Amino acid sequence: MAATMQTMHARERALTGAALVGITVLAWGYLLVPAPGGGMDGSMAIPGATGWGLDMLMASAAMWAVMMVAMMLPSASPMILTYARVRQQRDAHGGTTVPTWVFVAGYLGVWVGFGVLAAVAQWGLHQSALLSSAMGKVGPLLAGGLLVTAGAFQFSGLKEACMTRCRTPLSFLMTEWRDGTYGALVMGVRHGAFCTGCCWALMLLMFVGGIMSLAWMAALTLYFLAEKLLPRPELVGRVTGAGLVAGGLVVGLTGYW
Repeated sequence: MAATMQTMHARERALTGAALVGITVLAWGYLLVPAPGGGMDGSMAIPGATGWGLDMLMASAAMWAVMMVAMMLPSASPMILTYARVRQQRDAHGGTTVPTWVFVAGYLGVWVGFGVLAAVAQWGLHQSALLSSAMGKVGPLLAGGLLVTAGAFQFSGLKEACMTRCRTPLSFLMTEWRDGTYGALVMGVRHGAFCTGCCWALMLLMFVGGIMSLAWMAALTLYFLAEKLLPRPELVGRVTGAGLVAGGLVVGLTGYW
């Protein structure tokens, strides 16, 4: 009986992992499909300044939501798989069975909300003529400011506190565990909040490298993953922060971008 249960749990974890890979691949596939008006470099299309009505704002919010799933789900996978394992262990001892997707929904809900706010910011920058219509890049002065902000944030206590919670899945679950469906949703939301606390400043660099740039998206995705998995994350963050601040000062002062 115990062996059968272990086999079922292993199969469930494998299916969860496969689902995470599948969702990530679908999200990236959606973004990689050439859209009308997209660039020859594989960039996605962006509405022109005169085309920003409510329908375009909603389309931009949907695009940002897919981007958040594609970029953040890979780095959240260790936490999600750990949650699935802990939930199975608690279920085996009489705990309440809650599907893992409830936790995932809470996590992604936070990032989808962030994506909606980013879409509103994109609309505001377009209306202020601060965002190009080709790749969605801001001008040198604003780009320099965003680079310096993102770099300085790498040295902040908030970054360190949030990163500590994100890098230790088992510790997070042991201190944040809540039973039931609502509890799983709240845990997912809280993990999403900590993850957003780690990455929001770096995510704003999409306005620097180009909102529609798939290469920039891929670079940030790999960095978010490396920041959680590589040893000495504080060193990685500080080196990155110093580089971003230096780059931001060069861009802001020289206007070269």
